[in-house]
Amino acid sequence: MTTDDAAPVGVILAGGLARRMGGGDKPMRMIAGRPILAHVVDRFAPQCADTILNANGDPARFAGFGLPVVPDNVAGHPGPLAGILAALDWAAEHRPEADWVVSVAGDCPFLPRDLVARLCAARDAESADLAVASSGGRTHPVIGLWKVALRGALRAALVEEELRKIDRWTARHPLATVAWEAEPVDPFFNANTIEDLEDAEALARQAAD
Repeated sequence: MTTDDAAPVGVILAGGLARRMGGGDKPMRMIAGRPILAHVVDRFAPQCADTILNANGDPARFAGFGLPVVPDNVAGHPGPLAGILAALDWAAEHRPEADWVVSVAGDCPFLPRDLVARLCAARDAESADLAVASSGGRTHPVIGLWKVALRGALRAALVEEELRKIDRWTARHPLATVAWEAEPVDPFFNANTIEDLEDAEALARQAAD
């Protein structure tokens, strides 16, 4: 898949609390008769060497997906960067041959099937340490490619600096940005509200046509 290393480990970040939907796990909300997470796994897992799920709480609720569930290993649930760090640490321990982790949000049911290939190609072309996706003129920092060797620096930023914003972290390192078309369906559409779920139903029908 890439020119200089094994295919990356994939992590699906599923830690959102769905407050604007009344609580619960956003990735378990239904679209086109299936949980959003099932759509994410179908599109994302074939692109990765291994796929893990970052989520806190009882892992049994995700048992039906057959993925390792890896919780945050930084106290206080500090957000997506903690999930990315947990994935970097998991890769270092369980897949030492993998130098990269690619992350996606657990509430993006229309992820592009060329996501990993294009992020890796941009990283190689620009000799970058990180790569992120964009669409419609907007960057999606949670959708990104991360160098496992940076995990110590990321842990220090989270624990010692209490850094929380992904774009503040990525600004510290050589970064490649890869743009996707947002029409007819934005591949990084994410479901945050009940209205978004209704829109996703319509988009799923459109994508199936």
